[in-house]
Parts: sequence; structure tokens; C-alpha cells
Amino acid sequence: MSKYWFPSKEIIESSNIHAMMQNLAITSYEEFWKWSVANKKVFWEQTVANLDIHFEKPYSKIVDVSNGIENAEWLAGANLNIVDSCFQNTDTATAIVFQKEGGELEKVSQLALETLVNKIANGLVDFGLKPKDVVAIYMSMNLEAVAMYLAAIKAGCVVATIADSFSEEEIALRLQLTNPKLIVTQDAFVRSGRTHLLYKKCKEIARAPIVVVKTIADEIPLRKTDVWFGEFLSTQGEFQSVKCNPQDAITILFSSGTTGAPKAIPWDHTTPVKSASDAYYHHNIQKEDVLCWPTNLGWMMGPWLVFSALINKATIGLYYGAPLGEGFGNFVEKAEVTMLGLVPSIVKSWKQSKVMESMNWSSIKCFSSTGEVSNSEEMYYLMQLGGAKPIIEYCGGTEVGGGYIASTFVQENKPSQFSTQTLGGSFVLLNEEGKPCETGEVFLVPPIMGLSTRLLHKDHHAIYYTNTPLFEGKILRKHGDELQTLENGYYRANGRVDDAMNLGGIKVGSVQLETVVNTLDFVEESAAIGVVPQGGGPSSLVVYIVPSNNIATSEAFTRVQGIIKEKLNPLFKLIDLVKIDNLPRTASNKIKRKQLRGHYQK
Repeated sequence: MSKYWFPSKEIIESSNIHAMMQNLAITSYEEFWKWSVANKKVFWEQTVANLDIHFEKPYSKIVDVSNGIENAEWLAGANLNIVDSCFQNTDTATAIVFQKEGGELEKVSQLALETLVNKIANGLVDFGLKPKDVVAIYMSMNLEAVAMYLAAIKAGCVVATIADSFSEEEIALRLQLTNPKLIVTQDAFVRSGRTHLLYKKCKEIARAPIVVVKTIADEIPLRKTDVWFGEFLSTQGEFQSVKCNPQDAITILFSSGTTGAPKAIPWDHTTPVKSASDAYYHHNIQKEDVLCWPTNLGWMMGPWLVFSALINKATIGLYYGAPLGEGFGNFVEKAEVTMLGLVPSIVKSWKQSKVMESMNWSSIKCFSSTGEVSNSEEMYYLMQLGGAKPIIEYCGGTEVGGGYIASTFVQENKPSQFSTQTLGGSFVLLNEEGKPCETGEVFLVPPIMGLSTRLLHKDHHAIYYTNTPLFEGKILRKHGDELQTLENGYYRANGRVDDAMNLGGIKVGSVQLETVVNTLDFVEESAAIGVVPQGGGPSSLVVYIVPSNNIATSEAFTRVQGIIKEKLNPLFKLIDLVKIDNLPRTASNKIKRKQLRGHYQK
């Protein structure tokens, strides 16, 4: 049996890509991608039209690069609020289908969601918030979180999103960086039998007033400055969206940097166009599809899911429990999910437990995988869970607004391989001498819709453009991934080339991990590396330490894992701790983490 998926003539001809190719009289996908790069302005003009993006005032130029390619302004001269483009389906269409752990399937119509969004937006105004004020959302991915997210943007506010798995220190850092006027959280949530007390954690570190969504039966006392969501909610179900400049920020997302504090990356009203276009073309999302992706608003795939589903007139699928067990599998089946996205670590768990093998996932049209390097055997296993369905390998980043490389419905689908650079953009692979190569570092070729142009509290140009080589006279943008070009013209991901790694689908900088580990009394210095297993797959965390005393390795391992869990994120699992006399360093005293990775994987 072939381990590849081949699109049928019917699937190809019903795809969004094929429809666009027909309009252009283009007969091959390769020719179409080349056209989309050579004719970026026309491609993005037609994409904006395909997605029915709603404007109060139309754009005068699809992109303005008068301030430099690095500072491209998309939809220049327009006036809009991107949330208006999220409610263009029929009132009775299902906008969200969700299920609480152990509960029944529930559906929310577009009209019901829009009414809730409007009541929240009016509540924000009544609370005294004004356009461009920051609202922080620290919640699990549920109905109220999605509605609050859309409402704040509709009211012209900027949303700082914080993942529900973060430690108090990481939450405090994000609140400090964004200085919100209001914080929205929930009292608690229960997942896999464990209760997570979000409000308790939040109120101990937050100065701003907090709106609390009640999700558990137990009553908890609130601070005088705080209010329950039900009391905050307005009774007024209509709200006129605040129209904005396309470059006005809508969201502040955090992506771990390689030099300590995370990068705070603003998304603006144009970024969701990139997200939705990747869904439209590469994931072939069509009206009434159901998109499910276990994630959180604190990670880019949370906002990506919201905009990719709603702008494409599809449905968001939300399961409130953990995605590892039978409950999640039943939700995917009953909700008739058509696109199921995940990180490879989840597939690895399913393959070990076999828990999803009894599910009927015949409704699935495709899977999608991002966040980590995938393993071909595990991805083939995933394809079979859906009855031999393709996997759209998808790689990009928060600062990209989507992907720079993916797969499609009109090409052969091969586990753990990317078939194409994403439409409307391009990249080159360069070696350490800045020369084109088959296996090398990814450099994007701007402008591309969705690329960030600014950071909070950091120099955007220095991080992405300083000291990058030119390619055929074109300015390049640094990204940090390493790709390998295969003989068939497809690509395989090899992880990061910089001092960052993906753990459980979360990008974290080595320096962030080392800063925490170095506070332990038995550690003189440390180095954190991500190790990719033989044959590919998700990175595993290994920490090297130079010990300051004769502590036993087992005790050192326990304490290092403990402080990472307490200070950073319990999802960062340590697999090995290695004692070393001295860390290898460059002449400028930088740790040679690449050398350590080579040493460990020998």
C-alpha cells in the first residue's frame, strides 16, 4: 500500500486553488505558485476579493512600499475592522460547535455569536475602554474567550493574549510588557481531572481590573476592582464596529526570542487576511467546513483558527478537555470535523495509546500539522485514522501571520514533507556563507501579506533584517528555520538553526530556559538544546550543566525539571540532563549549542 495520498480529479476540480487557476487559465500548480510570486499585487488583490474582506473605505493600493520593503503597508488607504469580515455567513449558520469535557455537543449560530460579541463590546465601552486600549485575555480556548477576543477588536482595542499554561512569572512579564487596562480570565477550568485556578493566579499579580468568566460551580470571592462576566455583559445586542487603519494593531502575541524576554509581536487588521488565505488555498477550507485545532489564543494558531474559520464562512470546533483521550476523539466524530490540526506530539501519544483507532473520522477532509518537526511514520499513522486523508504540513510563525511553506489538495501528499512554498510569498535557503543551498536556513523574500513590521520593546529591523545577505539584489528577512530540499522538489523541516526550539508546539529560547536553570544553587552555568530524534519528529529538551558541587544526577534532573515547570511552563518536559566540565564557547564567549547537539546525538 502506498504511503502517499494522491488527489482525485474530483478533489482537484472542487478545490479553491483549481478555481483560481481556471480564472487565470493556468494549468499546473507550479506555474500558479510562480505566478502568485511574480504578480504579488494582483494575487493579493484577487485573494482579498475571494475572501470577501469587508471595507468601510476601499484600499487605494494593495501594498505601499514607499517606506521600504521592510515596512510594507498592505491595504494602504483603506478603512476597515477585520471582525466585520468574520460575520458574512447566514444568521443560522453554525459559527462555533463546542463540547465541555464530559458534556454534550453544543452549537452557536452566527447570529448568537455576533450578538454575544456586541454585548461584550458594549460592556467594554461601558467599562470606560477606548480604541487602542489593551485588553489582556488569559483563558482556555472556549466560547467566551473567542467572543471576548472578537469583541475587543471590534471595539478598536488591542488584545494581549496569554496562554493558560504559563507560570505566574511569565504571565506577569506579559502584563508588564503590554500594560492592559482590563484583564479577562475565568475562575478555573478542569482538564483531565485537574483543576486550574486561573483567576487566583491572575489576581495575585495583576493591578488592572479583571472580568471573570464563571465556569465552575464553586463560588469564589472577587477583589473589589473585579467583576463577574455576567454583570459586565451589556444588554445591548447591537454594536457598530470601530473602523481602523489597516496597520492598527489588533493583537499582541508573544514568541520566544533567543536573548531572554519574549518578542511581543503585534498583528494588525491585515494579518488575518494572510491566515485566512492559507486556510482558503492550502487547507482548502470551504463554506460550512468545521475546523478544529487544540490550541489557545496565546499561541498564533488560536487567532489563526478564529479568523481562518469565520472569514471563510466555516465553523470553529472547540473541545474544552485535553486532546489526548477518547473524549476528544468522540468530539471530532460528533462535530463532524473536516479539518483537524495538531502538533506532532499529540499524534505520537495517539499512536502509543491507540485510543483513536475506534473512532469514525470519515468527515475529515484533511489533517494539518505544525509547531514541531513531524515523523513520517507517525504522520502516516495519522492519515489512516481519517481513512487515508492528506496532511497539510504547515510551517510559519507568529511574525508571519501564517505559513511560508505548506502542502495543497492538488499535489501528491507525502507524510512529513512540504510540497510548496505558500502562495503569494517565497523564500530562499542559504548556507553559513550566504550562498544558495539544498539544506540551509530559511530567508523570506518580502513583501508578503502578514509579515510583521514592528515589535514592542525590541528593534524589529535589527532582529529580522540586520546583516542578512542580499539575494539577486533583493532584501531578505531572517526567519531561523532550517529546511532540506528533497530530490522530488518537496521540503523537509530540520528544526531551528538559531538558539530556539519547539517543545510541545511552543517556541522557547534556549536563553530563557538557561536563565531559569542558572538560578539553582548547584548550577554554575547551563546550556539548553532541542534534540530531534533519528528519523525526525518533535524536539526533546536536553540540558547540559556545569555543576558547582557533587550533586547526584538524578536529584539535579528533578530540580531542573521542577524549576522549568514552576518558572516557565509545565509543558516543557526535560528528557535528559548531562553534566559537563566546561561548555564549549566561541571566541566571543557564545555557547556553541550546535556543537552540543552534535555531541549528544552521536
